[in-house]
Amino acid sequence: MEGTKEQRARPRRTRENINPSDAWQPKTHLGNLVKASKVTLADIFTYTLSIKEPEIVDFFLRDSLKEEVLCVKSVQKQTKAGQRTRIKALVCVGDGKCFVGIGAKTSRDAATAIRGAMQRAKCSLMYVKQGYWSSSVGMVHTVPVTAHGKAGSVRLKLIPAPKGTGLVAGSVPRTILRMAGVKDIYSKSTGQTCNTENFAKATIDALVRASNFYSPDLWNSKAEGVNPLLRAEESAGADRRRRG
Repeated sequence: MEGTKEQRARPRRTRENINPSDAWQPKTHLGNLVKASKVTLADIFTYTLSIKEPEIVDFFLRDSLKEEVLCVKSVQKQTKAGQRTRIKALVCVGDGKCFVGIGAKTSRDAATAIRGAMQRAKCSLMYVKQGYWSSSVGMVHTVPVTAHGKAGSVRLKLIPAPKGTGLVAGSVPRTILRMAGVKDIYSKSTGQTCNTENFAKATIDALVRASNFYSPDLWNSKAEGVNPLLRAEESAGADRRRRG
C-alpha cells in the first residue's frame, strides 16, 4: 500500500511540462524530415517547400514567433433554416525579423476561430527580403524596391524610406510590417481600406512582389545542394536496395 501511495503522490505530467516537439506526430513527409533534423528553415524557403503543418513553424520559431489578432467580426450566411451567424478572425504571425504570415478562419466561437486562423497564418509564413534606402551601410531596414499590392478594391504602394522615418502606414499594414521586421517605409493606399482582410492581403501581396525582386548582384547566385525531399527519397531508395 505504501508503494501505491508513493506512486499516487508523484507529480502528474501536465501539458505545460510536455515539450511540443515531443508530443508532435508529423503527418507529412516534410514534417518527418523536420522532426528528424534533416531539413532546416532555410531549405524550406530556398526550395519553396509547402508547409502543411503549423508545428513545423513552431519547431523552428517557437521562441521568437509572435501572434497578433487583426480583427474579429461576425459573418452571416443565409440558409433554409434562416441566417447562420459565425465568428471570423484574422491573425498575423511573425518573428519581427524576416518572417510574417496572415490567416483567416471562421468558426462558431471566437476562441476556435482565432486558433484556426493562427494555424493557417503559420502555414502561410513567408520570407520578407529587406534592403537599404540609398547606401548599403549598417543593417537592412526597409523594402528593397517600390512595390504595389492589391486585394479586392484596395491598392497599396510600399516605398523605401531613409533610416529614422518609421512606419508611415495605416494600422493594419503597420502591424504586418512591424511583425515582418521592416523599420522604415512610406506607403500609399486607395480603395475600401476599412476592409481589414483586403488591406492585410494587399500588404502581403506588396511584400511578396518586393521580395521577388533580384538585384544584379544576385543574378549569378544559385542554390547549393539538393532538394531535401529528393535527397531523402534517394537515401530511402538506397536503403531499400541495400536490404534487398
